[in-house]
Amino acid sequence: MPITLKKISVRDIRFPTSRELDGSDAMNVAPDYSAAYVTITTDHPAGLSGHGIGFTIGRGNEIVTTAVRALIPMMEGKTLESITADMAGFWRYLTGDSQLRWIGPDKGAIHLGTAALVNAIWDLWAKVQGKPLWKLLADMPAEQLVSCIDFRYLSDVISASEAVSILKEVEAGKGKREALLRESGFTAYTTSAGWLGYPDEKIGRLCRDACECGFNHIKVKVGRDIAEDIRRCEIIRNQIGPDRTLMVDANQVWEVNEAIDHMKQLARFKPYWIEEPTSPDDILGHAAIARALEPYGIGVATGEHCQNRIMFKQLMQADAISFCQIDACRLGGVNECLCVCLLAKKFSIPVCPHAGGVGLCEQVQHLSMWDFIACGASMNGRIIEYVDHLHEHFVDPVRIVRGRYLAPTMPGYSTQIKESSLAEHEYPGGKAWR
Repeated sequence: MPITLKKISVRDIRFPTSRELDGSDAMNVAPDYSAAYVTITTDHPAGLSGHGIGFTIGRGNEIVTTAVRALIPMMEGKTLESITADMAGFWRYLTGDSQLRWIGPDKGAIHLGTAALVNAIWDLWAKVQGKPLWKLLADMPAEQLVSCIDFRYLSDVISASEAVSILKEVEAGKGKREALLRESGFTAYTTSAGWLGYPDEKIGRLCRDACECGFNHIKVKVGRDIAEDIRRCEIIRNQIGPDRTLMVDANQVWEVNEAIDHMKQLARFKPYWIEEPTSPDDILGHAAIARALEPYGIGVATGEHCQNRIMFKQLMQADAISFCQIDACRLGGVNECLCVCLLAKKFSIPVCPHAGGVGLCEQVQHLSMWDFIACGASMNGRIIEYVDHLHEHFVDPVRIVRGRYLAPTMPGYSTQIKESSLAEHEYPGGKAWR
């Protein structure tokens, strides 16, 4: 029997992370990690529902929830089967309303709302199929997977038929890669030790803890002041030793020339990449930084504020990034994330997703695991960000062992938040905010 989407609701959920400066960086000094949290209830006989998240950092979360409410009438009453039979068409339909599209298109609050709804559909579909999302995606034949993607504005670089060929070229090794993933997990890196608001003693202690827990990749926030950045990088490099990998993240605060100058001064700490060195929309600026830092062995990474597949296409065409950092809630949901992964595969750029926040770790693990299995992406150079905040609020939280993500086993997209946590953190009436 078809499964009808009976009711779709959205709640404003906020966690007061600013009180301890968790998540603090040079641009975002006191974030309250938040979610426009979508629930799709259905007439499924087992009561299955879908859950999706639009991530923000506090003020403005109410705007994203309003965007979700504007899109809900386009979905309520439809059947899941009518949507999954043409996922690309559904995505085009949801992003194509001419009046709502005007306040995007494919960007801003309306796109964050789109991601929350699209991800809720994928969560529901995976639950109905009885599979974690990564497995649902990995089991799809190449043609079916590619049929989920809207290639509009990409056909000059990659077509649907070419995407099918990319997947088919590595199809023979899918079973071995899946077995390896189940056995070994997927390498994580931690940002939890390097928030900008943390005092030196806490940074040193958290670095030691991270090393003891098996993390070999650690990221630190920079951008406050070059002398301060040098001092903090020195503390971290001394704690983690010469052989572990260090990344730095400026969170957009620098001008192009400033980024180049500062990173030349930080080069002695051997950073693997500089993340978000300047405005996320400055493609040519990223390209200039990448050229200038190449002789120093420093790559450029960006993506958590890259608003759509078209921006990623241009970053790759311009040789502006060495690492592609998709964000499960900034792009328009799973469909668009798959598309960017295929672009990255064509350009031989490793996908290293942005995570942390509310549920981002829970979601991007599925995308990276599919990327490894179905795209044949090497695990060399591919890492997933991990932040140890807020996982206790999820029904199916991430599992990290010795610095590696273990493959999720519960059906769905790991996006469901516990009802008790929702009640406590709903804004403004929840206990956490009273």
